[in-house]
Amino acid sequence: MSVPDAGREPIVRHRSTMMDFKDVLKQAQQMQARLAKLQEELADKTVEASSGGGMVTVTANGRQEILSVRIEKEVISPQDSELLQDLVRAAVNEALSRSREMIAAEMAKVTGGMNLPGLP
Repeated sequence: MSVPDAGREPIVRHRSTMMDFKDVLKQAQQMQARLAKLQEELADKTVEASSGGGMVTVTANGRQEILSVRIEKEVISPQDSELLQDLVRAAVNEALSRSREMIAAEMAKVTGGMNLPGLP
């Protein structure tokens, strides 16, 4: 008498595997909700950077938006507009860099340090 499927591993379905997947899916959904909340919170957080010894100050938020630019009167000179342009550019770049650092630090708190694709 021959046995059908002799030598094959039987297909065994484990309920625990399905439960594990559901747990992972639930955790992913919870993390997604926390990340969405964090993005809202980051809009209210700000960083500030200056250049020229405080002559130009830029404030940015966690959405990478420039909120304000403050320029001291002493650097406003029609004869040296290039200096002012350089100071503004430097302050804006530093503010955006600090904003990215703030976002990364806040994201690390939510993700436990995992580097997730598609996130800043």
